[in-house]
Amino acid sequence: MSALLGLSSIEILALIAITSVAGLVRGFSGFALSAMVMASAVLILPPVELIPICWWLEMGASLLMVRGGWQDADRGVVKGLVIGSAIGVPLGLALTTSVSVETSALIALSLLIVLAGTQLVKLRLPFLATTPGLYGSGLLAGIVTGLASVGGMVVALYVLARDAPARQMRGSLVLYLFFSSLVSMGMLLAYGVMDLTATLRGFAFLVPTLCGVLLGQRLFTPKYEPYYKPFCLSLLIALASIALGRTLLT
Repeated sequence: MSALLGLSSIEILALIAITSVAGLVRGFSGFALSAMVMASAVLILPPVELIPICWWLEMGASLLMVRGGWQDADRGVVKGLVIGSAIGVPLGLALTTSVSVETSALIALSLLIVLAGTQLVKLRLPFLATTPGLYGSGLLAGIVTGLASVGGMVVALYVLARDAPARQMRGSLVLYLFFSSLVSMGMLLAYGVMDLTATLRGFAFLVPTLCGVLLGQRLFTPKYEPYYKPFCLSLLIALASIALGRTLLT
């Protein structure tokens, strides 16, 4: 298994734990799977190798959750975000494949902290509630997806600006991540980021991820809805800050 995945036994165990927790958060909140994997696993693999792995994990989670997302989501908003994202993904991929591993890691982790922080303090930008704001948010989400596979954070910030209910926010994120994943596969193949090793790694960590998603879905009840986003964002900022500190010290 280690030889097949190009990882040590310790790295495999660490990634199983990381993807299980990330799956749980995804099932609970509707987003942050890739963001949590990027924040935690960037010390094991560079972002350019984590991005295709995250694609498989996101697609697996989306297939489990898409039915509920379709029922709860604002589909008009999702359509605009997906169109903008499709334009932005190749721009992000071009950037992440043209800089060093260290620079890519620093950019990815810094983006995670900034985006999570703006949501945690409940920053609202009225411009985002306009049509240009919709497509602009999708474009930025696509760029960030190509760079660090955390476009869901940008979309979450957009939904927050619209004062959407927690259930609608979660459903819109689930639907966006499903359709944007379909679009981004072609981009990953075109840039040579999705290869056999990445695919094997994605399938290897799919089972622990889906187990986490199923558990997270069971935790998403009206009782816990007011607490789910602050918890996820605080955890994400903590993980990204730790990883960023270690990256700067190495």
